[in-house]
Amino acid sequence: MKKYLAPSALLVLSLAFLLASVPTKYVGAQGRPDDPGHQSAVRADGRVVAPDGVVFESQKAFIDAGRRCSTRHADDLEIEEIENDVRSNRGAAGRGPGSGGAGSEGARLYSNGFITIPVYFHVVYRSDNTGNVSDAWLDNQINAMNEHFTGVDGPVYRTAAANTSFRFAKAGVTRTHNDSWYAAGPGSAAETEMKNALRTGTADDLNFYTNSGGGYLGWATFPNEYAARPTMDGVVCYWASLPGSNYVPYNEGDTGTHEVGHWVGLYHTFQGGCSSTNDGVSDTPAERGPTFGCPSGNLDTCKGKKSPGLDPYENFMDYTDDPCMYKFSSGQADRSDTIWATYRAGK
Repeated sequence: MKKYLAPSALLVLSLAFLLASVPTKYVGAQGRPDDPGHQSAVRADGRVVAPDGVVFESQKAFIDAGRRCSTRHADDLEIEEIENDVRSNRGAAGRGPGSGGAGSEGARLYSNGFITIPVYFHVVYRSDNTGNVSDAWLDNQINAMNEHFTGVDGPVYRTAAANTSFRFAKAGVTRTHNDSWYAAGPGSAAETEMKNALRTGTADDLNFYTNSGGGYLGWATFPNEYAARPTMDGVVCYWASLPGSNYVPYNEGDTGTHEVGHWVGLYHTFQGGCSSTNDGVSDTPAERGPTFGCPSGNLDTCKGKKSPGLDPYENFMDYTDDPCMYKFSSGQADRSDTIWATYRAGK
């Protein structure tokens, strides 16, 4: 039997080499099974594994590290400039300032579902095929956003969701194998290269990139940034945040909805903390900071402050788990309408 041992070992090694050299497109649509996106983000011991594999001791630690969303916070000067632009735009169109609590929140300019936004998906994946999500997953993301912006996501456990002006339709898909772009993070040279090469359309076209998220669940640009940097416009999301992955509890497409919320002009509900203006929307009460997980009761972290009311942790612009956020408010629908008219419509 020993005389057959060496040839047998050689045969096994040869087969292993051949299997290893099979093109990765035949291995599986999302690459290696040990990638974080193939497992629950929140593990049984409460630890959270970020998209780049970094392990955090808790969801609070994950949130505090800024991994939920890397979209920047606008400063007071920028917010003032936006309000001035909005007032000028409303005046030029013969519209009053509206009855909302801020200059960019007022009477709705468009009816429910009036605006259909073309979505250009750019799937960027790694050499082992990680991130090469299927068209079915992209369709799932479109369906999720349409549910969320229509106000029919469930379950509704607090107050009713607003039906907004926005709907979404898949307009195109590109697929790119590029390890550098797959790892691109916010503000990186790789992000600039990726977007310069792939972005298409104008200000009212949504370019939706999926990659590693650069270690974050996602980030987005704001509408007022488009004029100065049009090629950078769009949203970027971790591929496993799309509906279809096992990355619980961030796998129902709410990350995409959250980032698109920024893209149409909405801030985090905790923008400005307990200030009187916070996110510029009158019906999202101030909250001291982001909420995470799935709270089981009412929270009021700004009790007694200038913007009273319970923390709006069920809102898509907070940081709670996907199953626990289900709504945009009427004020957010109004604000995003006006921001759209000012910075994106026909631009």
